Amino acid sequence: MARILIVEDEPDIALGLQQDLLLEGYEVEVVSDGERAVDRVEQGPIDLVLLDVMLPHKDGFAVCRELRRSGKRMPIILLTARTHEAEKVLGLELGADDYVTKPFSPMELRARIKAALRRSAATTPEVFRFGDFEVDFGRFELRRDGKAVDLTPIEFKLLAAFVHNRRHVLSRQQLLDHVWGREVFVTDRVVDTHVGNLRRKMEGDPDKPVFLVSVRGVGYRFEA
Repeated sequence: MARILIVEDEPDIALGLQQDLLLEGYEVEVVSDGERAVDRVEQGPIDLVLLDVMLPHKDGFAVCRELRRSGKRMPIILLTARTHEAEKVLGLELGADDYVTKPFSPMELRARIKAALRRSAATTPEVFRFGDFEVDFGRFELRRDGKAVDLTPIEFKLLAAFVHNRRHVLSRQQLLDHVWGREVFVTDRVVDTHVGNLRRKMEGDPDKPVFLVSVRGVGYRFEA
């Protein structure tokens, strides 16, 4: 039985979410501010976080950033009344897995929760090694010679997409779908920027990459 943490400061919304998810068979806990959310996740296992963006003391973006930086890997679904694309992209950049805009359909939210939990269950912790590097999916970490390399959540998701599709060419659109999702509009240039950042952190000579190879007119291929 999955344990879900609801982080919502509006009592009526929190109660409605709690009752709906209890009826679905989940274990459900509720906290009303960002600081308490971080403390609760640190105390013990949580399988998924429903995280409102507008929270007292510490907003949802800050909570998401803090959880990912501490290595927490459970799915995070943002609940937001904001509709600006830039804010949705920011949440995904910080490591959120999905977002739902208020007012939302309970049926849609339940479907998104089930999908996120399925993806999480299918991701078995493993370590993939190449060159001087190792990718630790359980710890959400890239290490070089045993020392952690500082990656953003988006950079790690991008690297994970490359590792799981190694030696196959991935178009920019495929990478956008893998990392940002189909419902968020960002340009191909964003992919190029993040690949460039990864190269600077991974390649001996970023201008002559060995691992993240460009395929002209198509996209990129990970050689390892």
